[in-house]
Amino acid sequence: MQRRKFTASALALAATAAVALPALAQTPAPPLKIVVGFPPGGSADLLARLLAEGLKNDFSSVIVENKPGAGGRIALGHVKRAPADGQTVVLLPSGPMVLFPHVYKKLDYDAVTDFTPISLLAHFQFSVVAGPSAGVKNVAEMLAKAKAAPGKSTYGTPGQGTLPHFMGVMFGQKAGAELTHVPFQGGGPANTALLGGHIDYKFDVVTETAELHRAGKVRIIAVTGAQRDPQVPEVPTLKEQGVDMEATAWFAMYGPAGLKPEVRDMLSAAVAKAVRTPALKTRLLEQGYEPVGSTPAELAAAQKTDLQRWAGPIKATGIQLD
Repeated sequence: MQRRKFTASALALAATAAVALPALAQTPAPPLKIVVGFPPGGSADLLARLLAEGLKNDFSSVIVENKPGAGGRIALGHVKRAPADGQTVVLLPSGPMVLFPHVYKKLDYDAVTDFTPISLLAHFQFSVVAGPSAGVKNVAEMLAKAKAAPGKSTYGTPGQGTLPHFMGVMFGQKAGAELTHVPFQGGGPANTALLGGHIDYKFDVVTETAELHRAGKVRIIAVTGAQRDPQVPEVPTLKEQGVDMEATAWFAMYGPAGLKPEVRDMLSAAVAKAVRTPALKTRLLEQGYEPVGSTPAELAAAQKTDLQRWAGPIKATGIQLD
């Protein structure tokens, strides 16, 4: 329902773009730096580089700067301290904005007041991936091994307290299995560990391992959405395999607090135009992202909704991080 609301707003946002972007063209085009809190090669980095390509005609230059670590918190801290001139933004998954406030006892940022919402870029879902060391073909086999030796099965994620981390926690709770979490600094390093047999499984966005799955190097055994993912249509959902769990998330762009409304709206309009161009939209869909390109108000509303939605499940896990 929420996604239909986003789609319904496309005409209004397109009208904004028609005003904002020509206005930008009348002045020297500014540069834009998109900060990503994860290493090169991961899903956030890939999305940022696709978006940078789509924005290149609206700015004098568009660069992607990787500041990995702490599940995206290092990148957020950098953008929080950046000048509010519209030239530095952060692109990140929803976790740091809707999970971390519940997970961490102390954060060096306020997810609501320290940033300016610009645009919700795309929705996506997660996958459960078995590596060579796991020796399983489906969720039933995974759970049988995990229950036979509680705590022995390991799963990697892009970081402590990230969305995939909680996918793993929730999966274990729903399925009645004890799994051991191994955090990494991004999806790429987790893939390396998975391929090397250092971990048994990985929870992450589908994009991170779709090619490895198609090449037969790993096996995606489940996806977490309500429907199968077009990247791996042969892979059933968790619900299809008897685990009552469904989870999706989103990528978004934020600027530092204090962005002038006209600058915020210009950035939002540029992003909306970019993600709706046929070429970029096709690339995003191929990578398993459902393009959105929302208004700032819609992103703020989505963040508020998910902050409330995740409060209960996270509290139920009992996880609190320093």
